[in-house]
Amino acid sequence: RILLGARVSFAVGFISVLISLLIGIPMGALAGFYGGWIDKVVMWFINVVWSIPTLLMVIAITLALGKGFWQVFIAVGFTMWVEVARIVRGQVLGIREKEYVQAARVLGYGDRQIIFRHILPNVLSTLVTFMPFVVISAITSITALDFLGFGLPPPTPSLGELLKQGTSTLRTAPWIVTSAFGTLIILLTVVTFIGEAVRESFDPKKFTIYR
Repeated sequence: RILLGARVSFAVGFISVLISLLIGIPMGALAGFYGGWIDKVVMWFINVVWSIPTLLMVIAITLALGKGFWQVFIAVGFTMWVEVARIVRGQVLGIREKEYVQAARVLGYGDRQIIFRHILPNVLSTLVTFMPFVVISAITSITALDFLGFGLPPPTPSLGELLKQGTSTLRTAPWIVTSAFGTLIILLTVVTFIGEAVRESFDPKKFTIYR
């Protein structure tokens, strides 16, 4: 059950990050590239979502959508995209003033080509560096949800459910909670090292096409 729970936590973490990327990258890129009223509207929406505690937001979405595997993915993913959008926006604000972006505009490239071919590849390194923390946040969120009883429905195994069961058997079977907690620590450590390795492989300094 611990191995199956770890697998579920990994799945929730990475699919939630995928959902946050699909929402956060376009929102942050549009806000940073165009500025003006688009930036104000996007930042207003980001600040509204940002002001709500993540766990409360996830619980509210879970209660609205019901318990289920994909409902948890959507709930966690919709609360993580604001962090991605803020980072992408900040990077795009600095990159859009670079000489090669101005040169692309002079050559007549469209906004979509400039964003996807000249700006976002240079944001990738910073974004990949930040992704492990989003995965860790997603894993801890789903663990907290399962511990509180708002996560995956039984009998689906999860680390949060095992931790919850282990608290009632600390005297008779303490290995349940210690094993689940140890697995969670290992998961977070592995995700961090994976993110560091991916960041090094996507370092834009190694690719002259991005420079």
